[in-house]
Amino acid sequence: MWYAIICEDKPNSLELRMETRPAHLEALQALQNEGRILTAGPLPAIDSENPGDNGFTGSIIIAEFDSLDDAKAWAANDPYAVAGVFANVVVKPYKKVF
Repeated sequence: MWYAIICEDKPNSLELRMETRPAHLEALQALQNEGRILTAGPLPAIDSENPGDNGFTGSIIIAEFDSLDDAKAWAANDPYAVAGVFANVVVKPYKKVF
């Protein structure tokens, strides 16, 4: 089943986010290689694909997992979560319609 992982960044976490980005992308690439990602990306803090120093407010990942517990475990071990980039993470089942 698909699960939406909705992450909210801590204030002033851009530097930590950028330092941790390679490990985060590696974790996402593993899911992508298995064909398990529907979409994944950051939420810019301003109306721009490249927000520069304004940074990001969080991330959204929609990926396939065997269970809600598996999705929550993956989210808890995401390098951004481990490094402390996120203030809050919500994982919910997601039904793809389109």
